[in-house]
Amino acid sequence: MMRIAVAQFNATVGDLTGNVERILKCAAQAKARGAQVLLTPELSLCGYPPEDLLLRPDFYRACHQALDDLASRVEGIVLVVGYPEESDGHCYNAAMVIENGQKKAVYRKIRLPNYEVFDEQRYFEAGSEACVVTIAGVRCGINICADIWEPGAFELACTAGAELMLVLNASPCHLEKHQQRAQVLGERIEATGVPAVYANLVGGQDELVFDGASFALDAHKVCRMRLPQFEEALGIVDFTAGNLQSADMASELSIEAEAYQALVLGVRDYIGKSGFKGAIIGLSGGIDSALTLCVAVDALGADKVRAVMMPSPYTAQMSLDDSRAMIQKLGVRYDEIAIAPAMQTYAAMLDPLFAGLPADTTEENIQARIRGNILMALSNKTGALVLTTGNKSEMAVGYCTLYGDMAGGFAVIKDVYKTLVYRLSRYRNTLCGESGPVIPENIIVRPPSAELKPDQTDQDSLPPYEVLDAIVRAYMEEDRSPREIIAAGLPEADVRRVVRLLRIAEYKRRQSPVGIRITPRGFGKDWRYPITNRYQDEF
Repeated sequence: MMRIAVAQFNATVGDLTGNVERILKCAAQAKARGAQVLLTPELSLCGYPPEDLLLRPDFYRACHQALDDLASRVEGIVLVVGYPEESDGHCYNAAMVIENGQKKAVYRKIRLPNYEVFDEQRYFEAGSEACVVTIAGVRCGINICADIWEPGAFELACTAGAELMLVLNASPCHLEKHQQRAQVLGERIEATGVPAVYANLVGGQDELVFDGASFALDAHKVCRMRLPQFEEALGIVDFTAGNLQSADMASELSIEAEAYQALVLGVRDYIGKSGFKGAIIGLSGGIDSALTLCVAVDALGADKVRAVMMPSPYTAQMSLDDSRAMIQKLGVRYDEIAIAPAMQTYAAMLDPLFAGLPADTTEENIQARIRGNILMALSNKTGALVLTTGNKSEMAVGYCTLYGDMAGGFAVIKDVYKTLVYRLSRYRNTLCGESGPVIPENIIVRPPSAELKPDQTDQDSLPPYEVLDAIVRAYMEEDRSPREIIAAGLPEADVRRVVRLLRIAEYKRRQSPVGIRITPRGFGKDWRYPITNRYQDEF
């Protein structure tokens, strides 16, 4: 029998000393549980993705020194660790097998992804050879992440004699991604008959969240181990006479739980790893800021979150009442700062310049920018980070104000459609137990409004969110043409309007804060739409 430990831990990019200590801690725990080998995630030594740190020769030198330090301090267990390798002027995404302080074998990733959020061909050369090592009498093949997504690397190791595949991964999540991983690994197993153990990274890194959910599939594609999502864990799986067994079998999450936990982890790690003192959120009395506030409190604790309500003459009393009710439930610091005096000052300054011109969105945007200035001033003074509250539906069509509600350092729900915002808000209320809902029902059921002019609602300017979200998803995530979207049954007038708005809002999105990605394609690293272009869509 061989006992494999799977280290699903939260690495920090560039924290080589800290990551080495995490790996050593996992190795000690694995040894105590009788494991002969410890499998770590992809690039676990340096964190993933290191991006342009990989263009620095000194970074590779530091990583190699950290690897030497790690190897010298591990005894009594074989370690499979991911690291960036520089060899004779060539750079690789690699995995080192360490045994008794010695570097026993190295595997170089064969398939380098260059799609969605991945840019590995920018940094690495592809490996070409299988790596099969004997551990506790078992012939183990090594693969890294994208190697399993197409036939080739997995089969190469099996042809070289692998009885069991060990797969290191840094696979960022989007909703239901864990099911997709099991499917593609199952395809490799079906083709070869060789079982596999899959270790995945967990934690937040800028816009990416890694959800863990490490697992093992036997030769019949049956899941024999599953670790929890969005938390660190050390899994144990036994390999005996070709069979896998484990007592670790975490339950799968609902879509709402998966999305919510991704947001919480993303906020916790962005603020924690970046060294900010806490979070500041501008409350509006609407559902977006309410959900963002809940996420922040669950991520950081109420003592590190500050909410600011900045009413204007157009703010409804209901908005104030609902915000105060939320604050009472959550226990965060709360301030109310009326912006009417600033609005009057701006009006006095600009009226001579606006003479003869009718009021329009300019005056609305000034209100948003006053609020943005107040939040950023508090951020500068306290060292806390402003969390913006715009959702994916609004970001798609530019229903947001540059230097106003877009002002801040991290966009929590930037990749959350408005329809999902409602579902997540109701989900969060189910977690409250006997204390009752945190987000007042009024916030959930009232028509959404920016409250920048009398009797304003979002639907004055936008299609119903169910229609808007369906159009954005089809155009932006699925790359379907307007003609195809209309043919699928969505109203032509709404399709034309939304596609036009989506295109002209790109200059705004380029200036928005980085935000958490939870869909297969977010407005970030994997959306690179030209701001200046004259392409005419197919209608």
